[in-house]
Amino acid sequence: MDQDVALGVTMTITQSDLASLREAGRLGDFPVVYRVNRQQKGGGYGDQTKHPFAWGILVYVDGQLARINSARGFGREWNDLDRAEKWIRTHGFWYWWTRNDLEVTGTGESEPDESLDETEQIPAWPQPNAI
Repeated sequence: MDQDVALGVTMTITQSDLASLREAGRLGDFPVVYRVNRQQKGGGYGDQTKHPFAWGILVYVDGQLARINSARGFGREWNDLDRAEKWIRTHGFWYWWTRNDLEVTGTGESEPDESLDETEQIPAWPQPNAI
């Protein structure tokens, strides 16, 4: 199944749409930076078989998820989170969610610290079930 369909992405917009959507009060406060299968070839990032993933950005427009596309109609991709963060901040966002459904990064659960008693155990950070 297509990843955007699974996440509930219903539309695409370009970065030039952001200012008018924000002015009209249609743009949500929190974008989502999410891991995507890389579609753009080359671009100085080297061998796609070694680096199969990139980062995409979703924004809420009228409460629905929209993927940011380039002016040519392709999904915008960033090869690292630092660059995605700079792009997000230059477009007026200060907070965002980060989501990685494509790479195994761990279970999110850790073994209890034996040095703490039962009342001092720190709970795991809650994971959102949906965007």
